Amino acid sequence: MQRTLYVSAAASVVLMVGGPVAAATAASADTARAVAAVAAVSAVPTAETAEEASAAALKHYPGVVESLDKDGTVWNVDVITKDGKGHAELEVAADGTVTERNRDTNENAAEHKELLAAKVTADQAMKAALAAHPGQVWSVQWEDDEDGNAHYWEVEVRSSDGTSWTAHVDHATGKVTQSKTDDNN
Repeated sequence: MQRTLYVSAAASVVLMVGGPVAAATAASADTARAVAAVAAVSAVPTAETAEEASAAALKHYPGVVESLDKDGTVWNVDVITKDGKGHAELEVAADGTVTERNRDTNENAAEHKELLAAKVTADQAMKAALAAHPGQVWSVQWEDDEDGNAHYWEVEVRSSDGTSWTAHVDHATGKVTQSKTDDNN
């Protein structure tokens, strides 16, 4: 009987001490999982700017951005593969989600020869345009004039006061060669 009493007392002590410790351990594990989940959500890239949309599109479909423009809350991005044979029309949401609208693997690579040979990428053209006209890039488009004129990037930048600038960025040097203002909101 006395032995049973000692075992019962020992079991009671273990439960009294062990219960809160086990509960604290479980709570700590739940907290760690919650913190990890928040960190994972925070680590998801957003696509609120043209630069972020370009990066998300290229991560989804590697290649060279041919054009990018904002349509409401989404970005429409056209990407050409580095061999010039593939083309994807992508939609990038503000949360970074990329949706393919169209994919073609039978492109004529010769049609994209100048774009693929350009020393200045769409991202570099956006940076050059922003250096000349601070604001937010609204669109970038590769212009391949069929009249034999030089190719260039056309970049639209909108400033905080509603002024819109269209800049032509040289495909070889990154120099802003022409720009015009359009203050239509």
